[in-house]
Amino acid sequence: MRVVVPDASVILKWVLPDPSGEDGLDAALRLRDAVISEKVSVKVPSLWLYEVGNTLTRRFPRQAAETLKLLVAFGLEEGVPDARWLSQAVGLTQNHGVTFYDAAYHALALAEKGIFVTADQKYIRKAGKAGRVISLAGWSSSANTSRPSRWRATM
Repeated sequence: MRVVVPDASVILKWVLPDPSGEDGLDAALRLRDAVISEKVSVKVPSLWLYEVGNTLTRRFPRQAAETLKLLVAFGLEEGVPDARWLSQAVGLTQNHGVTFYDAAYHALALAEKGIFVTADQKYIRKAGKAGRVISLAGWSSSANTSRPSRWRATM
């Protein structure tokens, strides 16, 4: 099964209110539905919760706790840092001028021979040459997106 590593920008699109004109929203929901239907396997670094929690508590303080509870219940598998993953994250940070936070997602995809999916075009421009990274807009899957999902929270 294909391993996908979505970053916080992608995970947030799974639960935020439907913003009009939000870039990548359809692709993010297709990815979420592919996870639900077990067409792809998802792994994330443990920092996902802190990045997503930070955004939710700043932008949607009243709904943050409930939305985070839903996301935790979703059961995203967290990758356990090992020497190879950490080395790759450090290398991405040093060689491409990106943050260690962003590099942690990418390094996990590299370590898992998966694909890092991000809505961060700046990151892709800087570190895309390292491989195994794709823009959220470029995400495609054979997932059926016509059925409703309980993972779309309303705020």
